[in-house]
Amino acid sequence: MNSALKFSNSPYTTFMHETKVDLGNGIELHVEVGGNPEHPVILLVMGLGAQMLYWPDFFCKSLIDQGYRIIRFDNRDIGLSSKVRHQGPRLNTVKLMGRFILGLENQGAPYNLHDMAEDVSLLIDRMGLEQVNLIGASMGGMIVQILSAKYPEKINNIGLMFTSNNQPMLPPPFPKQLLSLIGKPESHDEDGIINHSLKLFNTIGSPGYVNQLEAIQTARKLYQRSYYPAGILQQFLAILCTGSLLKLDQQIQKNTLVIHGSCDRLLPPSHGKAVAKAISGAKFELIDGMGHDIPPHFIPYISGLFAEHFKL
Repeated sequence: MNSALKFSNSPYTTFMHETKVDLGNGIELHVEVGGNPEHPVILLVMGLGAQMLYWPDFFCKSLIDQGYRIIRFDNRDIGLSSKVRHQGPRLNTVKLMGRFILGLENQGAPYNLHDMAEDVSLLIDRMGLEQVNLIGASMGGMIVQILSAKYPEKINNIGLMFTSNNQPMLPPPFPKQLLSLIGKPESHDEDGIINHSLKLFNTIGSPGYVNQLEAIQTARKLYQRSYYPAGILQQFLAILCTGSLLKLDQQIQKNTLVIHGSCDRLLPPSHGKAVAKAISGAKFELIDGMGHDIPPHFIPYISGLFAEHFKL
């Protein structure tokens, strides 16, 4: 670990410490680290519009307790990391989505997932890490796929959660789930944003496992920490302008575990199966009853699967 980095206590948990890491490419990432410095590192890469706190503290702690050092961070354009100001023309999202589903190339986004993967590669370098284990969720899983194909020397094993390789003709998200992710809140005051987040959690989350009180507290905490809807749109455009990762998947030579929820209606399970099929030797695990989230009920089982997988 780079000894020049200055850490302070996380305001959210007792077992994590936070810092800022300048990547040298105009982007600064906000990072939290926890666990024994001597233990192998698991770097957690989050999804579209999701601050690092979407990695539940309970999930991080259970991996720390199983012998790992955990790093979570805000991707560019979200949370407390750098925001990318873009002056270019407005893009027609619906048109881009249609082309994306058909496997046609899109251009014009301020950045794409290859740029976001480059951020993670630079983060590994700047933090002075040796080979890391990676867990990527949703869009974070797409970033991990790119990183694993381009920089195999930086990576030990890979874990992927409810993600996709965006190959053509995979089933699209169910409309209700997609609209909850990219739709606009009814009002832009704190309560309006929190109600919008709550609706999102309930729509994409695991049916019957979303704790309403916890969800409200989480939504408020995230809003008060950072609210930047432009970043969510730009990350969505990054996905649409990256396209299929199938050819990259076929280059990956790492031990890979793909986990997907049977009740995921944002990225149906066939997306995760497509990733596992494309990566040589990848294992696929379908979690019965799980949606597009990481509720406490499933964490002991999921964290155990990853902890075992990374011991390979």
